[in-house]
Amino acid sequence: MPGDSVILLHGLGRTAASLARMRAALTASGYRAVALDYPSTRHTLPDLAAALGPRIAAIAGETPGQLHFVGHSMGGLLARALIAQARPERLGRLVMLGPPNRGSEIADRLSHFRLYRHVFGPAALTLGTGSVPVWPKPDYAIGVIAGTRTIDPVGWLMLPRPNDGRVSVAATRLAGLRGHLVLPVSHALMMNHPTVIAQTLQFLATGAFASGE
Repeated sequence: MPGDSVILLHGLGRTAASLARMRAALTASGYRAVALDYPSTRHTLPDLAAALGPRIAAIAGETPGQLHFVGHSMGGLLARALIAQARPERLGRLVMLGPPNRGSEIADRLSHFRLYRHVFGPAALTLGTGSVPVWPKPDYAIGVIAGTRTIDPVGWLMLPRPNDGRVSVAATRLAGLRGHLVLPVSHALMMNHPTVIAQTLQFLATGAFASGE
């Protein structure tokens, strides 16, 4: 929408480049789309939110319309942390792609392994089912897209079905959602899927998916 901005936040261990196709589609639709890089494996979620806070505030100040968020995986949780920390005055909508809103069973299984902690860092230790951050029930529009396919030959075995290879559909749910859509897409690649991109644009524009719960 003219005058609106969208902040895109990548997942754990990824970069802003992973959201390039989504960013291009948002830009083509008239949004100012900003994909932020952040050191996802080096800090906790609160510390990441604190570090990104000034950048978010600057983008909000430069946006005459609403400020929306799109987050993949842990990026969706980071978006909620940023909103809870310093809510933009003209907050729009949030689309979360494969978010571990109720924590990740994979994190539960692997968090005691030194290699896992070394590779994925402090933030990963807060993604278990008993340690994922809890924020107040949202009073702004959140839409979640969950996946049911996987390209991971091992991860899906650790999760309740259906799942996307990293996060179960059940774990993506959150009280107060405006929309919950389940699609046959994988966790790693969902942000590039044409249907996911189209549904993200639909939710940002209208506050609802074209189909789903």
